[in-house]
Amino acid sequence: MQSTCVIGGGPAGVMLGLLLARGGLPVIVLEKHEDFFRDFRGDTIHPSTLELMYELGLLEKLLQIRHTKIDHIAAMVGGERFEIGDLTHLPTHAKYVALMPQWDLLNFLSEEAARYQGFILRMGWEATGLIEEAGVIRGVRANTPDGPRKIRVDLTVGCDGRHAVSRQAAHLPLIEEGVPIDVLWFRISRRSSDPEIGVGYVNYGRLVVLINRIDYFQTAYLIAKGGFDQIQQEGLDNFRAGLERIVPFLAGRAKEIDSWEKVKLLSVQINRLERWSRPGLLCIGDAAHAMSPVGGIGINIAVQDAVAAANLLTEPLRSGTLTSEHLEQVQRQREGAVRNTQRAQVVAHGVLNKVLHDPGPIKAPALLRIATSLPGFQRLAARFVGIGLQPQHIRTHPA
Repeated sequence: MQSTCVIGGGPAGVMLGLLLARGGLPVIVLEKHEDFFRDFRGDTIHPSTLELMYELGLLEKLLQIRHTKIDHIAAMVGGERFEIGDLTHLPTHAKYVALMPQWDLLNFLSEEAARYQGFILRMGWEATGLIEEAGVIRGVRANTPDGPRKIRVDLTVGCDGRHAVSRQAAHLPLIEEGVPIDVLWFRISRRSSDPEIGVGYVNYGRLVVLINRIDYFQTAYLIAKGGFDQIQQEGLDNFRAGLERIVPFLAGRAKEIDSWEKVKLLSVQINRLERWSRPGLLCIGDAAHAMSPVGGIGINIAVQDAVAAANLLTEPLRSGTLTSEHLEQVQRQREGAVRNTQRAQVVAHGVLNKVLHDPGPIKAPALLRIATSLPGFQRLAARFVGIGLQPQHIRTHPA
């Protein structure tokens, strides 16, 4: 039986740790932070991920955590509402997107994983490098609360995000896609009478997405790449007025943003590794391919990677026969879905780039009117967003 060290306690890392431990394997997950509580994470748990929870027998328990639901995807374009996707027809047990803070999801998954004897989670342990011998990765170097440590294992899995130490230390080449957008991230209060829109509000050269966290909206405010400095120079008053003009029902609430310190810049990236693995090392999730926030699918793609990895690697790890070929199989199985999803995001970026350079008021494009009126369009759009390309299923069994 071979051991695994997972770098990064995000959705891919914790999910992979849970699945490997469920399969009776020893696995240690390293998370550099002391807790999971950070705002800059995806909150959208799509039907594909909820279906995995059902297959694990955890869906009902997960949904006991406070959350909201979106079963229709819509956008307000120039003040006019367009229905984009209808999730209620999906062939899944949960026919909606669950909006839940990612820290709640990660706490839930880690608590479930801890039920298995082989699972170890080390919070506050930061990976600083890899142990390499004769061209094979043999483990991880980490800073811990008790000083530097070496964790020697048979397999290291990099789930440490878009600035992955695992990827950098292994010198895996990265292909970058040009991205024309960035995102400003902030909170604004929510009222029970506020409407729900599953895509956002498009007007006056901006797209604003409001993520319902019940007591407040976590707000994503799309801007042109590199445009934050100019927005700051134009002043908070102008920024607040622009927000209320795009989303009129927020009138009077934008004053809650009383400092630029409450507005965080998230740099959007799309990239991918040429190779996801080296002998003894596999990268998945954002460490292998950073996704755009468009569609809110990044967390779900990462979880799908983890499931594919567990499906393909559990038996070789159990029998002590893991080879580089097994690691390469993970990339072969997942790369097509990832690449095609990224291509769709690049197309969406092209559309958004035009929006961001139109001072408005915007008029809804004729193509949008035609597309949303076509029979079956809403179901196809819902399937792409809600289930994605090549969805994974749990193929392993508890030990």
